[in-house]
Amino acid sequence: MKYYIIAGEASGDLHGSNLIKALKSIDKNADIRCWGGDLMQAAGGVLVKHYKETAYMGFLEVLQNLDSILKNITYCKADIQKFAPDVIVFIDYSGFNLRIAKWAKNHNFKTNYFISPQIWASREKRINAIKRDIDALYVILPFEKEFYEEKHNFPVYFVGHPLIDAIADRPKIQEQDFRSENGLDAEKPIIALLPGSRKQEVDKMLNVMLSVVKDFSEYEFVIAGAPSLDRDFYTPFLDNPNVGFVSNKTYDLLSVAHAALVTSGTATLETALYKVPQVVCYRANWFSYQIAKRIITLEFISLVNLIMGKEVVKELIQDDLNSQNLRVELSNILSGTQREAQIKSYDELSKKLGGKGASALTAKLIIQGIQ
Repeated sequence: MKYYIIAGEASGDLHGSNLIKALKSIDKNADIRCWGGDLMQAAGGVLVKHYKETAYMGFLEVLQNLDSILKNITYCKADIQKFAPDVIVFIDYSGFNLRIAKWAKNHNFKTNYFISPQIWASREKRINAIKRDIDALYVILPFEKEFYEEKHNFPVYFVGHPLIDAIADRPKIQEQDFRSENGLDAEKPIIALLPGSRKQEVDKMLNVMLSVVKDFSEYEFVIAGAPSLDRDFYTPFLDNPNVGFVSNKTYDLLSVAHAALVTSGTATLETALYKVPQVVCYRANWFSYQIAKRIITLEFISLVNLIMGKEVVKELIQDDLNSQNLRVELSNILSGTQREAQIKSYDELSKKLGGKGASALTAKLIIQGIQ
């Protein structure tokens, strides 16, 4: 059968790659075209467009790149028509994917969505578009099933979180080998810096994250470079001898980190699943933030706190994200009761997310739906 999969970010590329592997393990003749990245291509998908060309963050950035976005939408529709897939699988990336889904449904393509648009966070009225345009929705957060089925009378499948699989399937690394191979200090405990995967995020986050390096000289701060950004982009941030850098090795870095400063997003959950105490950081440009705070109805911004329904990790948002606050909150998780409490809550979080098998179950359901 023929599958067309659309992901638009690094996290979507990861989950898309595992879904492609699962589809191919069941359907030996699977023919897959995809929007995504290197991982989806390596898993066997024919890559149409790399997310490096499609990822835009925030309202202002979207407006500034509207012409490119519209051209991508037009190109995507034409490519789908030419390929004529048995099913289109959308992965997150709702601003783009819901537009394609509306068109696809009108053209009688079967539409499946893996990793729900976060309508529970903002613009809840998008449920009407989902009900109209999506044939099957596979959700990965435990509260989403109740949200869709009980509040909106729209049946969905809770498949568990694919990060469980992604992390469990990775081989364990030797810490000293990792330090040596990446030019890191042989002994200093590591504080991982996860500033995001888009240039706009990294520009806003890294300067404030690095502003506290001088206050923690007994630790080494290590930047997790995103696969979507070249090393040259990070060069201006690497002039401190107590700051290291690894590229496209975030999971390996988290596996040896003592603590982390993390830009809000999927990375907060990844950090928690590696049992690394963290401070969540978020800062947008003023225009985007003013719009976002008027439409987002959630009490928290990190997935860890949202899933747990309480503050497990400290969130420093917008003006609260400054050197003084970051210094205090980082100190709190390096040792003592707050560190211990975070790690204990992480165990409960893992249980809520379910066990392994999200990608395999999703692939099975997708194939059943088109047979």
